[in-house]
Amino acid sequence: MARARLPRPLARRGGWQPRAVLLVALVWVLLWDRLSLGNVVNGLILGVVITRLFPLPAIGYRGRLHPLPLLALVGRFLLDLVRSSVEVAWVVLRPGPLPPSSVIEVPLRTGSELYLTLVATVVGLEPGSTVIEARRTAGVLFVHVLGAGDDAARERAREKVLSVERAVVRAVGSEPEIAACTGGPA
Repeated sequence: MARARLPRPLARRGGWQPRAVLLVALVWVLLWDRLSLGNVVNGLILGVVITRLFPLPAIGYRGRLHPLPLLALVGRFLLDLVRSSVEVAWVVLRPGPLPPSSVIEVPLRTGSELYLTLVATVVGLEPGSTVIEARRTAGVLFVHVLGAGDDAARERAREKVLSVERAVVRAVGSEPEIAACTGGPA
């Protein structure tokens, strides 16, 4: 009896995942805080077992790394991190009530789960904003934003998330993805 062939992305899901195995082994060694042959071997065994029991899904990625936009993304993130940390500290330390907050819905322009994850990570790491839900099928992020009490502040917060998406796609996207996200040529 012949086995039915699975589509290529599904067939790869249960296969050998060496990068994931090495990552699990690295985390294992870091958790033990000691580099020894036993820790490395146990980490590799654990990595193989985990990746066989819980295989990572295949993620379609057609882009490439763009060094200058990636550097710009990292620099922008660091500046936003400092600025938002100061703003949150001021909100917390000043006398009076806390400013109103809002949950905003931000539909992203890219349909990739990878970009959705990267944008959610960058936005969630900045103080004052938290991604509370990500709908991957719809490509929508729901973000809790501190101090977004009126329509103008909510629109600024929404535009900031979309600008993070543009920066992420410029840093690691393909030419057609960059053009689709920025509304023009790459």
